[in-house]
Amino acid sequence: MNDLVSIIVPVYNVKKYIIETIGYVRAQSYTNWEMILIEDHSDDGTRELLAEYLEEISDDRIQVIWLDENVGPAVARNLGVEQSQGRYIAYLDADDIWEPDKLLRQLGFMREKKAAFCFGNYEFANEQGRGLGKVVHVPAAMTYRRALRNTTIFTSTVMLDTEQISRSEIRMPDVKSEDTALWWQLLRSGYIACGFQKTLVRYRRPAKSLSSNKLTAVKRIWALYRKVEKLGVLYSGYNFCFWAFRAVRRRV
Repeated sequence: MNDLVSIIVPVYNVKKYIIETIGYVRAQSYTNWEMILIEDHSDDGTRELLAEYLEEISDDRIQVIWLDENVGPAVARNLGVEQSQGRYIAYLDADDIWEPDKLLRQLGFMREKKAAFCFGNYEFANEQGRGLGKVVHVPAAMTYRRALRNTTIFTSTVMLDTEQISRSEIRMPDVKSEDTALWWQLLRSGYIACGFQKTLVRYRRPAKSLSSNKLTAVKRIWALYRKVEKLGVLYSGYNFCFWAFRAVRRRV
């Protein structure tokens, strides 16, 4: 059985975090992984730092797709999936944090449940990566209708089994909030996401971005309802009310 896990990491202007993030992957207790970094034409020195660091550590489990223009996270992740060799696809954003046994425990859960689509709890962290004690607990299962009202599927917790979901099905659409759009797409197709109710991921949340992110999130979720899912105004509003309530509760 091919239990290789392909870890897909879009990289754009994350000079402050990228070395640390690679370290979290290299520290995993489960070692049968490949890490695919998609360097999305950064202009803050990330590109140069990454090249220098990877030459220094010489870890052949890590590969980089060097892009000559900025394509955005959806296209970057899709390029990574196309390049991947593993049965399992795991997503990691370049500033998030995995506990050392994240892969081992989540993979064990997926095998036990025979899950095609898995996501888990996560904890909010400050800019330095320290947990703030605020944990988002996920349900045991997530269906499409439930997901429309409850967007707790956090990208850096997601793992997919490509023996059950084809790579062509897990292409992210090139829209804002591309990750949520993909989760809804998979769930709409009939897959059920299994909730791994362990907290092994920290979501780093820089303080300076919080207020601006609120309005952006509202605009993006509404666009997903209306333009991507093609939901009517009333049904979009109904789902949006539940989404807004849960979004506020997660952050207070």
